[in-house]
Amino acid sequence: MNKSPDKVWTAGMVVIGDEILSGRTADKNIAQVASWLQVQGIRLTEVRVVSDDMGAIGDAVNALRDAYDYVFTTGGIGPTHDDITVDAVAAALGVPVVIHPEARDMLAAYYAAKPGGLTEARLRMARVPEGADLIPNRMSGAPGIRHGNLFLMAGVPHITAQMLDGLTGQLEGGAPLLSETVGCWTAESEIAHILREVEKAHEDCQIGSYPFFREGQVGANFVIRSTSRDVLNSAVDTLSEALAEEGYDFTPGGI
Repeated sequence: MNKSPDKVWTAGMVVIGDEILSGRTADKNIAQVASWLQVQGIRLTEVRVVSDDMGAIGDAVNALRDAYDYVFTTGGIGPTHDDITVDAVAAALGVPVVIHPEARDMLAAYYAAKPGGLTEARLRMARVPEGADLIPNRMSGAPGIRHGNLFLMAGVPHITAQMLDGLTGQLEGGAPLLSETVGCWTAESEIAHILREVEKAHEDCQIGSYPFFREGQVGANFVIRSTSRDVLNSAVDTLSEALAEEGYDFTPGGI
């Protein structure tokens, strides 16, 4: 993977599936894709959750691929009739759907010793938008799909993880975003001025505030992020000193 530290590389994500929107299935892919991207030096900037609908998928993919360096989709590339992501993306790109010969060979080898062999339904998982490359998947034999800056992956989280592993080191990114956490037993509104001043004094950092209520007390964890370790350490030190000066009880590493 090439590193371009001066550029902020970004990604969008489309989570596809009626089961996600209905609440029948809890999505786990956003967190794992975001974490993986962060290590690659790419920031997940926007996520859209859409139904199993050709138009909705195509509109989301086209909007995000114009806005970000990379776009990842999860869901809808399996063997059943409602797995329409490949068709929707192909239509959005203006290309036909074809059988990828390498994908067909992968599936034929995987299902050779399984009941039924390579059925018509299973062969659906070899369908790709014309011009696509494959993303390796050691888990189930069915590969993911790459077409330009688009990456089509499975909806099943452990299979998605295998596809991400196959992409590791393959994408150009910038410096990974580093983070540290400081926890404090106080309402975030009480120290908003401190957070604002610390962030203002450290140009290359962002501070996120995450309030909670525990053990009958209000508190918040403050996550400081930067691509520079020196800037990050300085911001953490400045925040800690400011909290101490104003008499707040804080905990390095978070609460």
